[in-house]
Formats: sequence, structure tokens, C-alpha cells
Amino acid sequence: MAEVLLRQVRKSYDGRTPVLHGIDLEVRHGEFTVFVGPSGCGKSTLLRSIAGLETIDSGEICIGGRPVQHLPPRLRDIAMVFQDYALYPHKTLFENMAFGLRLRKTPEAEIQRRVGEAADLLKITHLLQRKPAALSGGQRQRVAIGRAIVRQPQVFLFDEPLSNLDAQLRQEMRSEIKRLHQRLGATIIYVTHDQVEAMTLADRIAVLRGGHVMQYDRPQQIYHQPAADFVAGFIGSPPMNLADVARVPGATPALDFGGLAWPVPAALQPALAAAPAAARLRLGVRPEHLHLQRSQADDIAWPGTLQLLEPLGAETLATVRIGQAELVARVPASFEAAPGTALQLHVQPAQLHLFDADSGHAWHATPSSNPHAES
Repeated sequence: MAEVLLRQVRKSYDGRTPVLHGIDLEVRHGEFTVFVGPSGCGKSTLLRSIAGLETIDSGEICIGGRPVQHLPPRLRDIAMVFQDYALYPHKTLFENMAFGLRLRKTPEAEIQRRVGEAADLLKITHLLQRKPAALSGGQRQRVAIGRAIVRQPQVFLFDEPLSNLDAQLRQEMRSEIKRLHQRLGATIIYVTHDQVEAMTLADRIAVLRGGHVMQYDRPQQIYHQPAADFVAGFIGSPPMNLADVARVPGATPALDFGGLAWPVPAALQPALAAAPAAARLRLGVRPEHLHLQRSQADDIAWPGTLQLLEPLGAETLATVRIGQAELVARVPASFEAAPGTALQLHVQPAQLHLFDADSGHAWHATPSSNPHAES
């Protein structure tokens, strides 16, 4: 195991199309870090650069305190698990897992020990004499992970390893990978476009967009105190509601929200004061923080009209129009009403977020203890 340190890592294609814009990141020893973001954000390119499968234009990549950006993949002491498993179809599972060790001329007794321990850890000992064609997708992925484990590398790299599995199997394998990390205590860097995978697996998450790191922090910090409106809208299912607002002139701070003017509560005033007077503003609120009934005396109440109900079993998503804006709220599964019904949404002032509508920067009422790292 080892830490991975990235300093001003830049990458472009053909010298004209920048992909990574000076990435600075530190993955600590034994940490599970997830790179997440939409397609084309640079997360897989960044992972492949760490692995040595892509060359970087400038910057430094250190693994275990050793610069490796000029070393080929085989000398970086990493093991990679790919999306497509990359198993040899004509070899048994045992031979697939042992292949890399045989290339390194590892003694046979050591091969037997390592493969046996990895197979036992992954619960595939009874499958070792089968070939990949006889396995399910989840079993093949376990073999691919086992092949990485037997290497005993300093760092494990996972490139969207669950994207070929169905929803139920993805959930099962997420749990398996998390348990595996707890048992091995390994340094893991994991790439996914699925924010649920990122939230459930990671010790820390790097949210990427357009080759920049928008925020790098613990999952709960990213969820509850996003550094930018992009992060707020990407992390969460359904994502944070975002709506443009405008200052209302007057002695008392007020905001116009979809044509509805309301006084700015004390909890939000420090964030509003931090925003430049000329800044265009965007308000954010998580669906679970919107309620149909008042919960506390200082709740804000927004009158609106029900547009849509989406029952999910344990809960229902309600889309409510407030002025010109539409907000999604998590409401009890028992709630029933016809579209067009007038109702009120209530929210605690402390649950509101304020963003710069142009830059996306968040204006927090209290500064984050772990500020975002934007490259």
C-alpha cells in the first residue's frame, strides 16, 4: 500500500485538445478514493495516467513517494481491474489469476498460496478449475479482482468495473468491493460515472468536470456542502433542486424566487453577504429537505401547485411548481393528491444553499472545514 500524489498533472491530445488541466490530488495510504463525473470529464484518462497507460504532458505522479510518470506500467507496482474483465477464455480461473505471477517467475508454492487466499477471500474457490465462459458476469468480475489481489501491489486501480452488470448484481458487487477494502486495507482508486457507487464506496470523492477537480472531500461533506452548483446537481438521486433567484431592493434582504419575493432568513444572510452585489444567484435545496407541513417555527413556506407524483414504494417524489420554478420534494409514500392541487413546501433556512449562477461557486454561510480543491 502507498499514497498517490498528483502535482499539476496536465494531458492533451494532439497537443491541441486539453483533457486534464493541472490536477492536484493526494490519495492517502490505505484510502478508497473515487473519481466520479459525467462522460468526457477526464476521470478515466486520469486513472490511466496513474497506471502509465497514458503519458502526461507535464506534472508529477508519485506512488509511495517515488515519481513514476516516466516509468512503464509494469514498474509502477499497481494492479488494474478493467470494465471488460480481460480474462483469457482458454485458461481456467486459477491460471487466469496465476498468469501474472508466472510471468514474474514466482515460485509455484507462492502462486498456490496467493491464488488460494484470494479465491477464498472472494468466495470463488469452488470455481477455480472452470473457464470464463462457464461463469456469470459477477463471477468473472471476482476473478478479475482476484487477479489484481494476487499481485499484492501498492495501489489498486478500478476502471468502471461494474458497468457491465445488471442493477442487482452491481449492488451486490459494491458491497463485496467495500468489504474487500476493509479486509485488505488497500489503497484503491476507483472510477465510475455512477454517483451512488461513489457515495457508497468512497472514503473521499473527487468530482471531475471538463478535466478539472470541482471538489475533493468526504462523501457527506460533498453531499451536504457542495463547493459548486455542478457538484450539487450531480451528487444525489434525485439531485439538488437548483433555481435562479434575484435580490429584491430594500432595507430588508429579500430574494425573488420564481416571481415570489421572500425575506432572506438569518441563516442564509452570511452567504448572501459573501456574494458580490452584481453576482447572479442560484438557490439550491435537497429534495429530502422540502416538507409538506411545518416542522419548526422558523420554517420558510413556499406556496405552489402540484405538477407530478412519482411513487417509489418507500417514498414518493412530488414535483411542485413555485412561481416559474419547479422543485422536487421527497414526500411520504402515503401522500396522494391530483395534479393542480395547491400546497405549500416548507424548508429549514439552514438547509438552503446559495451559488454564483455564472461561476457555479458556492457561497456558504459558514466556511467548509475541507475546502474544495479546484484545479
